[in-house]
Amino acid sequence: MDLHRTSILNQMDYSRESKEGKAAQSTDERLDSGLDSLKEEDYQAVAAEILRLQLEYEPPQHKQAPAVTGELYEWQTQITEEGDTLLHLAIIHEAKDYIKTMVDLSKNTDFLNTQNDLRQTPLHLAVITNQPDVCHSLLVSGCDPTLVDNSGDTPLHIACRHGNLHCFSVITQNCQPEHLHTAMAACNYNGQNCLHLVSVYGFLSLVEKMVDLGADINAKEQHNGRSALHLAVDQQNLSLVKLLLQKGADPNQLTSGGHTPYHLTYGLDNCDIRKELYSLTNPDLRELPESESDDSEEEEDEQSDEEVGYDDIQWNGH
Repeated sequence: MDLHRTSILNQMDYSRESKEGKAAQSTDERLDSGLDSLKEEDYQAVAAEILRLQLEYEPPQHKQAPAVTGELYEWQTQITEEGDTLLHLAIIHEAKDYIKTMVDLSKNTDFLNTQNDLRQTPLHLAVITNQPDVCHSLLVSGCDPTLVDNSGDTPLHIACRHGNLHCFSVITQNCQPEHLHTAMAACNYNGQNCLHLVSVYGFLSLVEKMVDLGADINAKEQHNGRSALHLAVDQQNLSLVKLLLQKGADPNQLTSGGHTPYHLTYGLDNCDIRKELYSLTNPDLRELPESESDDSEEEEDEQSDEEVGYDDIQWNGH
């Protein structure tokens, strides 16, 4: 089937110039601005292209559908220069009817997990564009919620970073248990899991929901070994500190540098957090540990006091 890809891809590529000669809006700008509604002419172009591809065509009874035979519909193989499929584009432009049709025709196939050049799956884009209904449709149709984008984020990471309660709820309620556990425990390329993200941004309701769902409340960041409680202290978020302690966070847990959450209160303005942690912290862990730099300076001083003689002639061998 001749797909005439150029017509639709040119209209959907925001890095190109429009017919009027004005610079078209880039996809990044569109995402940053909350994804403006699809212009009528672009919507009609997408609609006409998908109809021309006979997306809703039902094969004769004697002929199995590609999804059944393991083959792909021809439209499922078409991608833009940025690696987006027609499903990616339909989600970006919130073309609900076509999203539904494509997802229904692609149930339990790898097409639903196709990643673009940013390694975003359709589920990533559904969360970014805040479409919980599309998230639900993708999940019940068999997409994989554990795949990560080029920042190491699962779709759940993105929902947590932006405090997107609706998408968060859809993902956590419609994931297979093993997928949910994997997504919650996974650290992105900044070394943070989902609980770390909601703690950094102070989304208390999501923190509580994640812990109730089985997230490890004492899990450490990969970069410096801080827990959610350490992060709450860093943010000087007293409400979050109290919530985490109530949910069972360990006040004596050490970072990679040997610091408890109480240690992080030194020099902070919020005395209430310091008071909250003082009685819960082991007395032996209240004083700041001696830094390695101090130890190294002492060693250097000791070495400088010693007379070390070098024979340059003998050292250089002549």
